Amino acid sequence: MSTRGETSPLRNLRQKCGGSCTSDDDLPEIKLITQPINGLHYIRNRLRPPKSRKGIYYSTDWDKSALVSNFQKRGWLQVPSFNGEWNFYWACTQNCRYIFGIDHPYRMRSDQVINHFPNSIELSRKDLLIKNIKRYRKDLERRGDPLAQSHPPDTKLGIGGTRYKHLDIIPMTFVLPSDYQMFVEVFHRNPASTWIVKPCSKSQGVGIYLVNKLSKLKKFAYDARTFYPQINRDTCVISKYIDNPLLIGGKKFDLRLFVLVTTFNPLKAYLYKEGFCRFCTEKYDETEIDNVFMHLTNVSIQKTNQEYNSIHGGKWPLQNLWLYLDSLRGEGVSDMLWSRITATIRHSLDAVAPVMANDRHCFEVYGYDIIIDNNLKPWLIEINTSPSMHSTTTNDRMLKSRLIDNVLDVVVPPNCMPNEHWDKTPNPELLKNFTVLMPISPSKPEEQAPVRRKGRLSKKKKSKSTAASSAVCSSTPPPAEGETKIKRSNRVVKQ
Repeated sequence: MSTRGETSPLRNLRQKCGGSCTSDDDLPEIKLITQPINGLHYIRNRLRPPKSRKGIYYSTDWDKSALVSNFQKRGWLQVPSFNGEWNFYWACTQNCRYIFGIDHPYRMRSDQVINHFPNSIELSRKDLLIKNIKRYRKDLERRGDPLAQSHPPDTKLGIGGTRYKHLDIIPMTFVLPSDYQMFVEVFHRNPASTWIVKPCSKSQGVGIYLVNKLSKLKKFAYDARTFYPQINRDTCVISKYIDNPLLIGGKKFDLRLFVLVTTFNPLKAYLYKEGFCRFCTEKYDETEIDNVFMHLTNVSIQKTNQEYNSIHGGKWPLQNLWLYLDSLRGEGVSDMLWSRITATIRHSLDAVAPVMANDRHCFEVYGYDIIIDNNLKPWLIEINTSPSMHSTTTNDRMLKSRLIDNVLDVVVPPNCMPNEHWDKTPNPELLKNFTVLMPISPSKPEEQAPVRRKGRLSKKKKSKSTAASSAVCSSTPPPAEGETKIKRSNRVVKQ
């Protein structure tokens, strides 16, 4: 039988896209799978479960304490990734594409699970995410869905550039150079506006800059006249810059939230209640568009500034933000903002669900970057398919360790091996800090979203209310309370 030669692990399922997906981790440490494979004989051996199997075997491409400590705590044994003996594989996106590639005979067993979907690039690449959200809006509008309701025609367009009441979740965005002429028309309507340019397939703030003049986009003006999608891969997105961000201490910040998706058909998604704010190191000034330390919140950029504080890492726990907003703008403001954020995340997942390859061996943890403006409206900036598990502070390490521990409880069947035939419906007690992202109600999309904290409680539950309020300052909110909140919101929907 003929021997198959080495196959490039970077082969993409979407050849026209090119580039790597958005990731916060550094890629040079990754060991790519490039082992030769012997045709049908390899397939038969791979599909047979190992004879003497004791416990769960794991493999990982990231040597991070948040991952390895949780694997070892469960008594799992580490094995190399290239021999395929693993049951649980925390892989990089390149190796995941290699495993699911159509040009080699690698097949996964029924007792194996991996942490990426085959075409997660639909979420991570900025141009594809924009395309999917625009298609999602048109589909809802074509069906006459109440979620596609619009404001009156005389309504002034905002940062989103649309009149949608519930689907205005991203700033107005164009793909360059293909949409350059459309962008020029919009720019001439408001020449004093500021825009932000981002490469489609890069991360960690690489290649991002702000513009307020068309003269800074001469390269795209030339490429727009000689653009061939099959050849040109240097594509960018240009978005309306959010020039009125919510400031704390005069500094700009964004939110990093974690979302777990176990299946896209049907969609089962969970939002982690703990997250953090990433602050800039310099005070915000919209006139200084060339100063990245006051406009970009990426840790990889901010830590190069002399003002960077390595003790707290420029991060703030999400619970501190809720306390700050409730004390400054009134009680209940944080709950309203949280419901808007959950609706925004659910819309983004509904937008890509029809095009995602739903493999039963897969799950994925996404890192959502969201900016809040001064009107407390959340804006989706980008989505990372490999959010960084690197810890910059002690609190950061503890948060990510709790996150991975909670993820493993949800994606692995309790007290047994991974199984592709499992319906992926975990015990509610195992959700802990995860909140179920419920479908959005057409009547009141924001109000029907899962509530972050308690609502009105009866007199008999005042003691639990006091415990919940004190738990806001702690690291882990009580899990039982989150479950009752979900059930209560379900009863409202049924009524």
